[in-house]
Amino acid sequence: MGLNRRISITSLASLSALGSTFEEIWDNYTEDKHFLNEREYENFNAWVAELKTSDQRFIEELRSSDIKYKDLDDSVLFSLFVARRAVEMANWKPEDNFGINIGSSRGATSLFEKYHQEYLETGKSSTISSPTTTLGNISSWIAHDLQTNGPEISHSITCSTGLHSLLNGVAWILSGMTNKFLVGGSEASLTGFTIAQMKALKVYASNSDEFPCKALDLNKKKNTMVLGEGASVVCLEDGEQDNALAIIEGVGYATEVLKHNISISTNADCFQKSMKMALQNTELSDVDVIVMHAPGTIKGDKSELNAIKKVFGSNCPFLTTNKWKLGHTFATSGLLSLELAILMMQNQKVIHVPFVEKQEEPNKINKVLINAVGFGGNAVSVLIKNKA
Repeated sequence: MGLNRRISITSLASLSALGSTFEEIWDNYTEDKHFLNEREYENFNAWVAELKTSDQRFIEELRSSDIKYKDLDDSVLFSLFVARRAVEMANWKPEDNFGINIGSSRGATSLFEKYHQEYLETGKSSTISSPTTTLGNISSWIAHDLQTNGPEISHSITCSTGLHSLLNGVAWILSGMTNKFLVGGSEASLTGFTIAQMKALKVYASNSDEFPCKALDLNKKKNTMVLGEGASVVCLEDGEQDNALAIIEGVGYATEVLKHNISISTNADCFQKSMKMALQNTELSDVDVIVMHAPGTIKGDKSELNAIKKVFGSNCPFLTTNKWKLGHTFATSGLLSLELAILMMQNQKVIHVPFVEKQEEPNKINKVLINAVGFGGNAVSVLIKNKA
């Protein structure tokens, strides 16, 4: 739906295989190379997108900075790290009592597997196993760390979780119950069990090509999804703020009736509905770029493109995606796509996917549509515009 009030994105912070600062991330986007590496697991090797070594050190420093943090899952620590940065950049104070909604598709993956293995071996469970593996502890720990008394929410809606967090923040602000909301997603799921689950679905990359993940390549003959880890949070504020990075103009959402556990329809009906909703008050010709979900699977990439063609017809905007470069980060993926959209607007430069046919570049980048979808056809589309 088109928003009847302006909502500003006043800061954004992220952590991924591309790094953790805007400068570093943008520099890595402008290079035609991926940031995936092959990791050895107990029973197989697999392509993954890990955090940079320097950022992993930051996380370990955070873990050891407070005795209460030493037993937290990486998904919580990732989100603490980026939340601190985002709030500092936005100049928010604890007394602002801003809301917090951080989602995760899988939550405390490593800890859950660790404690379950402990139970299988001993028949007992650690005292702290429950509080450190509940999904709600992500937002709770951020609220503790930032000392805010605003509402705190955690949720999981598979791979569109991050953009659903943004929807929730927008709804709270429009309701008048708060004027600031911290929204985000965090995922630390590069465990052997998680990778094995994706392999069992026959969606995981198994090639040794120059680009292991072929997101947006419609000529690929097999699925090429690669998982990544990371977190991203966004500061939302009511009104058009002077320090806004971008303005949210429209949001859309839709869910398909399930026909299969993981698939969406051939023409991605959910995406058609979510995009149309987000674009209600916008001329289609005004959309300059779409950052696609495009997970690197044959059906996922094709169905989303079919939906875009159904909505935009022959006037298709420039299409891009980032999963070939930094992997599919589940809950975080939509917000990393939002970050790419903002960076392209700030630098007035589109990011091509190097192994697909080159598209005509837009004359300007003023409005960008971002898509995300998860298992079960939970689609979200967000339209942002350049503040300038």
